[in-house]
Amino acid sequence: MNHAASPADACLPMCSALVDLVKNYAPEEGVFDTAIPGVQFVRADAPGLCAAGVYEPAIYLLVQGEKTVILGDREIYYRPLTYMVTAVDLPVTGTVMSASEDKPFLAIKMAVDTHEVADLVLKLGDELPTKNSACPCGLSSAPVDYGILDTMVRLVMLLKTPQHLPVLEPLIKREIIYRALVGEMGAQMRNFVKPDSHGHRISRVIAQIKQRYAEPLRVAELAETVNMSESTLYHAFKEVTRMSPVQYQKKLRLHEARKLMLLEGLEASTASYKVGYESPSHFSREYSRMFGSPPRTDVAKLRRGERNLAVAAS
Repeated sequence: MNHAASPADACLPMCSALVDLVKNYAPEEGVFDTAIPGVQFVRADAPGLCAAGVYEPAIYLLVQGEKTVILGDREIYYRPLTYMVTAVDLPVTGTVMSASEDKPFLAIKMAVDTHEVADLVLKLGDELPTKNSACPCGLSSAPVDYGILDTMVRLVMLLKTPQHLPVLEPLIKREIIYRALVGEMGAQMRNFVKPDSHGHRISRVIAQIKQRYAEPLRVAELAETVNMSESTLYHAFKEVTRMSPVQYQKKLRLHEARKLMLLEGLEASTASYKVGYESPSHFSREYSRMFGSPPRTDVAKLRRGERNLAVAAS
């Protein structure tokens, strides 16, 4: 008696094809830009890589290997045939759990334009799934379905025919977003673009904190700009980011200081003042707690092996 193949079985050949494609364009450990705007390939050849970074709005597809992502007080397990959607900018810590030179960790990141998400939500209207959650987490994952995997294969295959990129790339990206919207995580994605939702209001608050991260945080002012009470804003913000507004701002400041030291060669004390710290010693203590080493030591490590250390947070 014949049995119908499971969804996972149907996805396996496409996943195998993606492994070969990504390995071809990511021949060694690191994070690789591609000819497709906003699309990166990530590769790690060993487990244990742990790095902190800021996830931007994107769809991430894990092609091979395993990884955990820590967002505040939440841990997300990320395995093959799983995809993850980030709706807002989120400071995270990622750790590659399973990888080897013969079977490396491989992932695809596709940046998402939230305006395009909003446009599709408007066009789909009541056809989209709904969910009772008033304010979902800004990062969520689900098993990949055949439609998303098939569309992602077609997107990556465009690298073999670059002459088709200008026309087909935006169409296929839009289809990937559409398939995510009508899939298991559609309700969460919709919550962040609907103007009257708590998720959308928190996304506006996050944008303001990002723009003014070096300034003192005034929660009352933020709450007023999105027409929320301070307590409602606090609880909704924590639902989305799994941390308080103050904790979120601190992480952004530390990430920005790290970039200033690494890319512009600033001393730790100068970088600390630029991102809003009043005490370099306080900055150094918080930096060490977050990144595992004092600023000077951490930046030296990054300069010796920048690409390897970037893998786990991408």
